[in-house]
Amino acid sequence: MQNKKILIILGHPNPNSYCAKLADSYFRFAKNSGFDVQFLKLNELKFDYNLNFGYDKTIKQELEPDILLSQSLIQSADHLVFVYPNWWSSMPAILKAWIDRVFLPGFAFSYQKRSPLPKRLLKGKTARIMITMDAPTWYYKWFNRSPGVQLLKQGTLGFCGITKVKVTYFDQIRFRNLSKLNQFILESEKLGAMGA
Repeated sequence: MQNKKILIILGHPNPNSYCAKLADSYFRFAKNSGFDVQFLKLNELKFDYNLNFGYDKTIKQELEPDILLSQSLIQSADHLVFVYPNWWSSMPAILKAWIDRVFLPGFAFSYQKRSPLPKRLLKGKTARIMITMDAPTWYYKWFNRSPGVQLLKQGTLGFCGITKVKVTYFDQIRFRNLSKLNQFILESEKLGAMGA
Protein backbone atom coordinates (compact mmCIF):
# COMPACT_ATOMS: atom_id res chain seq x y z
CA MET A 1 0.00 0.00 0.00
CA GLN A 2 1.15 3.50 -0.79
CA ASN A 3 0.96 6.15 1.93
CA LYS A 4 0.68 9.07 -0.49
CA LYS A 5 -2.63 10.93 -0.21
CA ILE A 6 -4.01 12.30 -3.47
CA LEU A 7 -6.87 14.72 -4.01
CA ILE A 8 -8.38 15.00 -7.50
CA ILE A 9 -10.29 18.20 -8.29
CA LEU A 10 -12.52 17.99 -11.36
CA GLY A 11 -13.15 21.55 -12.54
CA HIS A 12 -15.48 20.88 -15.46
CA PRO A 13 -19.16 21.65 -14.78
CA ASN A 14 -20.37 18.84 -17.07
CA PRO A 15 -20.24 15.44 -15.29
CA ASN A 16 -20.12 13.67 -18.68
CA SER A 17 -17.25 15.69 -20.13
CA TYR A 18 -13.99 14.33 -21.49
CA CYS A 19 -12.28 15.95 -18.48
CA ALA A 20 -14.51 13.78 -16.26
CA LYS A 21 -13.28 10.69 -18.12
CA LEU A 22 -9.66 11.72 -17.63
CA ALA A 23 -10.21 12.41 -13.93
CA ASP A 24 -12.06 9.14 -13.43
CA SER A 25 -9.34 7.13 -15.16
CA TYR A 26 -6.68 8.79 -12.98
CA PHE A 27 -8.77 8.06 -9.88
CA ARG A 28 -9.32 4.37 -10.67
CA PHE A 29 -5.67 3.63 -11.45
CA ALA A 30 -4.36 5.58 -8.46
CA LYS A 31 -6.75 3.70 -6.18
CA ASN A 32 -5.81 0.36 -7.75
CA SER A 33 -2.14 1.19 -7.12
CA GLY A 34 -2.85 1.54 -3.40
CA PHE A 35 -2.84 5.32 -3.04
CA ASP A 36 -5.24 7.00 -0.63
CA VAL A 37 -7.35 8.93 -3.17
CA GLN A 38 -10.16 11.45 -2.68
CA PHE A 39 -12.20 12.90 -5.55
CA LEU A 40 -13.87 16.34 -5.52
CA LYS A 41 -16.31 16.92 -8.38
CA LEU A 42 -16.93 20.64 -8.15
CA ASN A 43 -20.27 20.45 -9.98
CA GLU A 44 -21.61 18.39 -7.05
CA LEU A 45 -20.59 20.91 -4.38
CA LYS A 46 -22.95 23.54 -3.00
CA PHE A 47 -21.43 26.93 -2.19
CA ASP A 48 -21.77 30.63 -2.97
CA TYR A 49 -19.57 31.33 -6.00
CA ASN A 50 -18.82 34.86 -4.84
CA LEU A 51 -16.25 35.94 -2.29
CA ASN A 52 -18.71 38.62 -1.34
CA PHE A 53 -16.57 40.83 0.88
CA GLY A 54 -13.07 39.98 -0.32
CA TYR A 55 -10.73 39.53 2.62
CA ASP A 56 -12.47 42.10 4.82
CA LYS A 57 -12.08 40.72 8.34
CA THR A 58 -14.88 42.86 9.72
CA ILE A 59 -17.54 41.01 7.70
CA LYS A 60 -17.64 37.25 7.99
CA GLN A 61 -18.82 35.10 5.08
CA GLU A 62 -20.08 31.69 6.09
CA LEU A 63 -17.96 28.74 5.02
CA GLU A 64 -20.40 26.15 3.71
CA PRO A 65 -19.88 22.46 4.57
CA ASP A 66 -18.51 21.74 1.08
CA ILE A 67 -15.95 24.54 1.43
CA LEU A 68 -14.86 23.21 4.83
CA LEU A 69 -14.68 19.69 3.36
CA SER A 70 -12.54 20.99 0.49
CA GLN A 71 -10.13 22.67 2.89
CA SER A 72 -9.91 19.53 5.01
CA LEU A 73 -9.15 17.35 1.99
CA ILE A 74 -6.50 19.77 0.72
CA GLN A 75 -4.93 19.96 4.17
CA SER A 76 -4.58 16.20 4.43
CA ALA A 77 -3.46 15.64 0.81
CA ASP A 78 0.14 15.26 -0.29
CA HIS A 79 -0.63 15.70 -3.99
CA LEU A 80 -3.35 17.72 -5.73
CA VAL A 81 -4.55 16.89 -9.25
CA PHE A 82 -6.53 19.56 -11.11
CA VAL A 83 -8.45 18.43 -14.20
CA TYR A 84 -10.21 21.11 -16.21
CA PRO A 85 -10.71 22.53 -19.73
CA ASN A 86 -9.02 25.60 -21.14
CA TRP A 87 -11.84 28.11 -21.67
CA TRP A 88 -10.88 31.54 -22.99
CA SER A 89 -7.24 30.78 -22.11
CA SER A 90 -8.20 30.25 -18.47
CA MET A 91 -10.47 27.97 -16.45
CA PRO A 92 -14.23 27.47 -16.01
CA ALA A 93 -16.01 29.80 -13.60
CA ILE A 94 -16.79 26.90 -11.24
CA LEU A 95 -13.07 26.24 -10.65
CA LYS A 96 -12.17 29.91 -10.21
CA ALA A 97 -15.09 30.37 -7.79
CA TRP A 98 -13.99 27.32 -5.77
CA ILE A 99 -10.43 28.64 -5.57
CA ASP A 100 -11.70 32.06 -4.43
CA ARG A 101 -13.74 30.49 -1.65
CA VAL A 102 -11.29 27.78 -0.53
CA PHE A 103 -7.77 29.24 -0.76
CA LEU A 104 -8.35 31.82 1.96
CA PRO A 105 -6.00 33.73 4.28
CA GLY A 106 -5.38 31.69 7.40
CA PHE A 107 -5.82 28.47 5.45
CA ALA A 108 -3.69 28.65 2.29
CA PHE A 109 -1.53 31.66 3.16
CA SER A 110 -1.24 34.50 5.62
CA TYR A 111 -0.11 38.07 5.17
CA GLN A 112 2.98 39.23 7.06
CA LYS A 113 3.33 42.67 8.60
CA ARG A 114 6.94 43.27 7.63
CA SER A 115 7.04 41.53 4.26
CA PRO A 116 5.18 41.89 0.97
CA LEU A 117 5.48 38.12 0.59
CA PRO A 118 2.92 35.87 2.25
CA LYS A 119 3.57 33.06 4.68
CA ARG A 120 2.89 30.02 2.53
CA LEU A 121 0.74 27.57 4.48
CA LEU A 122 0.53 24.71 1.95
CA LYS A 123 4.25 24.00 1.68
CA GLY A 124 5.37 20.42 1.12
CA LYS A 125 2.54 19.46 -1.22
CA THR A 126 2.89 18.74 -4.93
CA ALA A 127 0.41 19.16 -7.77
CA ARG A 128 -0.44 18.09 -11.29
CA ILE A 129 -2.49 20.18 -13.71
CA MET A 130 -4.28 18.19 -16.43
CA ILE A 131 -5.77 20.60 -18.96
CA THR A 132 -7.76 19.94 -22.12
CA MET A 133 -8.04 22.36 -25.04
CA ASP A 134 -8.97 22.60 -28.69
CA ALA A 135 -5.86 24.63 -29.53
CA PRO A 136 -2.48 23.00 -30.18
CA THR A 137 -0.26 22.99 -27.12
CA TRP A 138 2.42 25.03 -28.91
CA TYR A 139 -0.09 27.77 -29.70
CA TYR A 140 -1.34 27.93 -26.11
CA LYS A 141 2.21 28.03 -24.73
CA TRP A 142 3.96 30.31 -27.21
CA PHE A 143 1.25 32.63 -28.54
CA ASN A 144 -1.11 32.78 -25.57
CA ARG A 145 1.71 32.25 -23.03
CA SER A 146 -0.28 29.74 -20.96
CA PRO A 147 -2.27 32.32 -18.95
CA GLY A 148 -4.66 29.85 -17.29
CA VAL A 149 -1.90 27.48 -16.30
CA GLN A 150 0.25 30.33 -14.98
CA LEU A 151 -2.71 31.68 -13.02
CA LEU A 152 -3.14 28.35 -11.24
CA LYS A 153 0.50 27.24 -11.08
CA GLN A 154 2.14 30.51 -10.01
CA GLY A 155 -0.65 32.85 -8.98
CA THR A 156 -2.45 30.39 -6.72
CA LEU A 157 -0.49 27.24 -5.90
CA GLY A 158 2.95 28.84 -5.86
CA PHE A 159 1.64 31.77 -3.80
CA CYS A 160 0.45 29.26 -1.20
CA GLY A 161 3.68 27.24 -1.15
CA ILE A 162 2.96 24.45 -3.66
CA THR A 163 5.97 24.93 -5.92
CA LYS A 164 6.40 21.44 -7.42
CA VAL A 165 3.67 21.57 -10.06
CA LYS A 166 3.69 19.55 -13.28
CA VAL A 167 1.42 20.16 -16.26
CA THR A 168 -0.04 17.68 -18.74
CA TYR A 169 -1.68 19.10 -21.86
CA PHE A 170 -4.35 17.21 -23.78
CA ASP A 171 -4.67 19.31 -26.90
CA GLN A 172 -6.83 19.62 -30.03
CA ILE A 173 -9.58 17.57 -28.39
CA ARG A 174 -12.23 18.66 -30.89
CA PHE A 175 -10.15 17.35 -33.79
CA ARG A 176 -8.91 14.07 -32.32
CA ASN A 177 -10.16 10.68 -33.44
CA LEU A 178 -11.26 8.04 -30.94
CA SER A 179 -7.90 6.29 -31.05
CA LYS A 180 -6.03 9.44 -29.98
CA LEU A 181 -8.61 10.27 -27.31
CA ASN A 182 -8.11 6.78 -25.92
CA GLN A 183 -4.36 7.35 -25.90
CA PHE A 184 -4.93 10.40 -23.73
CA ILE A 185 -7.02 8.26 -21.36
CA LEU A 186 -4.13 5.77 -21.18
CA GLU A 187 -1.78 8.63 -20.33
CA SER A 188 -4.10 9.67 -17.49
CA GLU A 189 -4.25 6.08 -16.26
CA LYS A 190 -0.44 5.90 -16.25
CA LEU A 191 -0.18 9.12 -14.22
CA GLY A 192 -2.74 7.76 -11.78
CA ALA A 193 -0.92 4.44 -11.41
CA MET A 194 2.26 6.36 -10.52
CA GLY A 195 0.46 8.88 -8.32
CA ALA A 196 2.15 11.57 -10.37
